[in-house]
Amino acid sequence: MLFRNRIILVIAVAALIGGAVMLWVTTRPADVPDYIAPVEETPEFERTVIGSSVEGRAIEAYTLGDGDTHLVFVGGIHGGYEWNSVLLAYTAIDHITENTEMIPKDMTVTIIPVANPDGLYTVTGMEGRFTRADVNDPGDGTGRFNANDVDLNRNFDCKWAPESTWRSQPVSAGTAAFSEPEAAALRDFVYQHEPDAVVFWHSQSNAVYASECHEGVLPQTRAVMNAYATAAGYPAIESFDAYPITGDAEGWLATLGIPAITVELSTHETIEWEQNWAGVEALFEYYNN
Repeated sequence: MLFRNRIILVIAVAALIGGAVMLWVTTRPADVPDYIAPVEETPEFERTVIGSSVEGRAIEAYTLGDGDTHLVFVGGIHGGYEWNSVLLAYTAIDHITENTEMIPKDMTVTIIPVANPDGLYTVTGMEGRFTRADVNDPGDGTGRFNANDVDLNRNFDCKWAPESTWRSQPVSAGTAAFSEPEAAALRDFVYQHEPDAVVFWHSQSNAVYASECHEGVLPQTRAVMNAYATAAGYPAIESFDAYPITGDAEGWLATLGIPAITVELSTHETIEWEQNWAGVEALFEYYNN
């Protein structure tokens, strides 16, 4: 009798667990796996701290390879407002870690997953890696700016002005170009490593934009834009004209002769992994020829 009761109890517990699993599977969004940034270490990448935020959080760069051609990918310059660009960056790190043979032998790849860690912290409460479940995004732009309330993508030395715009509303661009430690960290990294091209992941305009400052779009920037956009299936747009922008990082890179593009995901909720990995691979092929 006692044995039979134990069997019944085991079956009941198993049924409850199975029901809970089925409920999770059937109620979660279909693309939840796209949101997950695994928390395992990535020993294949060299991790360096290139600077600190206003509140002292580390700005990390992950580098793989030692080839002459150096490509850089940057996520999260708008922090928690564009948290999906951060998850895209971490997913790329994880994917490359598991498939290091994909990197051409003459290439170096650096990924800076979070260029605005204070802004990210405001919507996740996490430092470093996180999952979609950690995000508490009110959808009103919270986390876009750094802890000084500066839009970091208006703090670079391309037509810099103390006040710029976002959605046609005024935003602070800092007290001078590179006044913010996060922008200064990216500047110093670029000066030190002189990358061949830089890709910034943003959201949510659903396009790939070229960069320019005073001299127009560089021919190679146009080629990089077209290679990524064609492979990823995004529209390629040479000039962002929805509203005036000053002090953007991509434009500053253009003044240095470094091709830079802005990849805008289509929403603030997805990472569009297959599209963007196709774009990354297209750049590998472009620079490997």
